Amino acid sequence: MTDQRRRLVLASASPARLGLLEQAGLAPEVIVSGVDEDALSAPTPAALARVLAETKAAAVAARPEAAGALVVGCDSVLELDGEAHGKPADAEEATARWKEMRGRSGVLRTGHCVIDTLTGRSVSETGSTTVRFGEPTDAEIAAYVATGEPLYVAGAFTLDGRSAPFVDSIDGNHGNVLGLSMPLLRTLLAEHGVTITDLWA
Repeated sequence: MTDQRRRLVLASASPARLGLLEQAGLAPEVIVSGVDEDALSAPTPAALARVLAETKAAAVAARPEAAGALVVGCDSVLELDGEAHGKPADAEEATARWKEMRGRSGVLRTGHCVIDTLTGRSVSETGSTTVRFGEPTDAEIAAYVATGEPLYVAGAFTLDGRSAPFVDSIDGNHGNVLGLSMPLLRTLLAEHGVTITDLWA
C-alpha cells in the first residue's frame, strides 16, 4: 500500500522545474545538491544528462534532511552535432552558441532520477525533445544575451522566457525542454510503486 504522505524533494534550484511540479499538483521541498556539474563526464550527451541527474539526486538523498523522502534529480544539456552544451560560461559563449544554433535543430536531453530514501533504490532515464531554432538576427541575439537569461539555462535558451520567439517548434515533451518531463517522472515514480496522484498536494 502506498503511503499517501510521502515527501517529495526536488534536488534542483531551477524555478522552472519547481513550477512544473507545482502546476501538476505537487508540493515538493527544494534541497539544492551543490554538485559541480563541470566535474562530471559521460560518453554521450544523453548519458551525461542522466549522470548529472543521478549525481544530484544521490547527493541530496544522502543528507539527513531528505530522510524518508522521494528525491527527484534532473539536469539538461542541449545536444548539437553530437556534443553536449550546458549553461554558457559567459556572454561571448552564449552569443557564439546562438549563432551556431540558429536555423538548425538540436536535441534537448534531460536526465531524470528518482531515489526512494526509504529503500535506497534509484531509477533513472533521459528524456529527449527535438528543438528547431529560428533565425534571430545578430542584433536580436545581442539583445537577448544582454538580458543575461541565456547564462542560466542549458543550451542558452528556454521556451518560457525571452528566447521563446526564437524557437520555431519542438518535437517531444514541452516540459522536458523546461527541465522536467512530467510523463517520465510519473513512469519513474511508478517503478518505485508510487502513484503520482498520491503525491498531489
